[in-house]
Amino acid sequence: MIQSDRELIAEIQSGKIESFRILVERHKDRAFTLAVRLLKQRADAEEALQDAFLRAFQGLEDFRGDAKFNTWLYRILYNVCMTRLGRAKPEAEQYSFQEEEREEFTMQIATGDSLPDELLEQNEFITLISREIDQMPEHYRLILTLYYIEELSYEEMSDVLQLPLGTIKTHLFRGRTLLRSIVIEKYYPEVKTV
Repeated sequence: MIQSDRELIAEIQSGKIESFRILVERHKDRAFTLAVRLLKQRADAEEALQDAFLRAFQGLEDFRGDAKFNTWLYRILYNVCMTRLGRAKPEAEQYSFQEEEREEFTMQIATGDSLPDELLEQNEFITLISREIDQMPEHYRLILTLYYIEELSYEEMSDVLQLPLGTIKTHLFRGRTLLRSIVIEKYYPEVKTV
């Protein structure tokens, strides 16, 4: 039987700290995706993720469960990343995780009825979209990542980013609109937008 995050947290709070490993395994990939989107450097993202998990572990004693664990973790990770960005220095190595991301998106999109050529087209489109999201301004890149990749609700994004719900909806709407216009202009110029 798979334990819920809340059950694992209760175990950790009662002294069974090895249960934290399960939480880390459960949330590390998506959290890493968020860290890479924010920091753009694999090494920085890995360090930020370790720091965020350490802070989460240290703070679990006071975790009340007002938010889901992943929302709480993403808030910690977001703060760690913002601190790193404040003192970041430019480095040469840029990390792209499109291959990993493509697999995750493909699993979400693919159905048992999909034909191989449909999956190939979906993969190509997902790679294209991912590449364009990476080039967007940070606040749109972040909001699109939280919504589409991390699958957070508006309320959860509001908790993570500490922004009003209306601002979240506005950023998401504008981010989608900008992404759509970039993709159409760059890859489908024959499509006329209204």
